Amino acid sequence: MNTAEQLATIDLLWAGPFPDVHGRSDVGWSGPGYVMAELAERDGVRDLAEARADADRDALSAVLAARWGAPDQLSLWSMNTRALEFGEEIPEPWGWLSACAQEIHLWSVGERWVALAVSRQGDGEPYQLLAVITDIAPP
Repeated sequence: MNTAEQLATIDLLWAGPFPDVHGRSDVGWSGPGYVMAELAERDGVRDLAEARADADRDALSAVLAARWGAPDQLSLWSMNTRALEFGEEIPEPWGWLSACAQEIHLWSVGERWVALAVSRQGDGEPYQLLAVITDIAPP
């Protein structure tokens, strides 16, 4: 997806309803209170793929910042630690997101939250630029 397509996807998901059940959507995953879109994938040499995915996030973040203001940049480390080490139940989509991404760029837009993250699911998997739209505040 190019930047215009990424913005159109974010706008469509932001304006649309949330599903009643967890499942796969046309552009990613969704569940009660959230939708997630896989906007770009970067594969190859780990350091280069990660740098390119971060650059994709930063470029899209700059465009969204022109629309909604500067994002909050949040580390997800403590959220993931609270879940893994202390057994705290982190609500979705934050639990899943904190398990696969290190940080997010976050905007509060109306009654919803919009987050951009770079995710890597595991060794051999590509880095993904994700957009998450939710009405569940970060814990």
